[in-house]
Amino acid sequence: MLTDQRRLELSDVLRPAAKPIEIDSVYTDDQRDRLLDVVRTRGPWKLIIAQHFASADELIATMSGAFPEGFTPSLDLFLTPTFRGYLANYGAVLHPELHDCFYNEKFLQMAKRYWDAEYAKPELMLFNINGPCANRDPGHLDSPSFRGIRHENAPTWLCSVMGKSGLFTDYLIKMAQVITWFSLDEGSGFTYWPDGPLKAPQRLLPPVYNRGVVVQNEMMVHRGEANGPLDKQTPPDLTFDTVFTGDPADRDLWLLKNGDDVIARHHTDELRFLVHWSAEVFSDYDELKKNMDGSDDLTADKAIDMMVDDLSRKGVKLDIPGEPMHDPGFIGALNAAYDLGGPAIYPDEAPISAFQLA
Repeated sequence: MLTDQRRLELSDVLRPAAKPIEIDSVYTDDQRDRLLDVVRTRGPWKLIIAQHFASADELIATMSGAFPEGFTPSLDLFLTPTFRGYLANYGAVLHPELHDCFYNEKFLQMAKRYWDAEYAKPELMLFNINGPCANRDPGHLDSPSFRGIRHENAPTWLCSVMGKSGLFTDYLIKMAQVITWFSLDEGSGFTYWPDGPLKAPQRLLPPVYNRGVVVQNEMMVHRGEANGPLDKQTPPDLTFDTVFTGDPADRDLWLLKNGDDVIARHHTDELRFLVHWSAEVFSDYDELKKNMDGSDDLTADKAIDMMVDDLSRKGVKLDIPGEPMHDPGFIGALNAAYDLGGPAIYPDEAPISAFQLA
């Protein structure tokens, strides 16, 4: 059980380098159309959680929030119809028609200004897309990157807990994102906690069509908001294997499918389409070189040892199992030691969608 003082300490860890900067008219109409064309034609696309998590413990380690005593969450609890795909990764654009969207001079300048840094390079670009959709996310961190440990070579839960611990500031790779939404929903915005999750949140107010933020989402608790009519937010036949794709018969229609069965159809105007562009940022040449040459990298074993040693000094003893990366008990215990249990305040206009615990 965390003390109030410990909760305050952990809350102060989760503050971005600067408050998010709101931006408008982020993409041209032509860029938006090309982005949507890739989503339409290169699918089908899997649910976000189907791509990133193998167990509820791994998912919960990236989130905040408490559950009723004696209740064991499963992945089904978090099933919402939000799908993801990568448009660029490892610093390379994956679809040539999006070259100007990814190697974006305007975005690079915004990333450098956000950090007051000398250098930046684009790292990845992805999208999230959904029609009407509940949001049961109480607040999360995007996966932070550290020298030697990042989402490409380590479990998402490990990167997240490392970020929440505050122990790895010297190894943290500076990142800046340009997050943009295309949504016509008048009630669906973006909630974020720039002063730490125990302080009051702020919102990017809806509608958020071609509007966004420049931000460090790895160290700031944030969440998208539910959208669409309540009775359509969770398709009754949604499963872990449901996919999203364009309707080949109509450019303005989109399908949710289980195998060959269509379980939902949405018009383009119903979509909430998020485009996430991310860059690595370096204060100066020395930092750039250190990040690139591997001379000061962490290993996963060292990171786990550092957290276990830190907890031991605080009177919490954890034994490291034979396979710590996938041991549910160890993952849960390590996360609990650094987790605040969720933000203290939510906007009245954007509550968490009801959990269906029955």
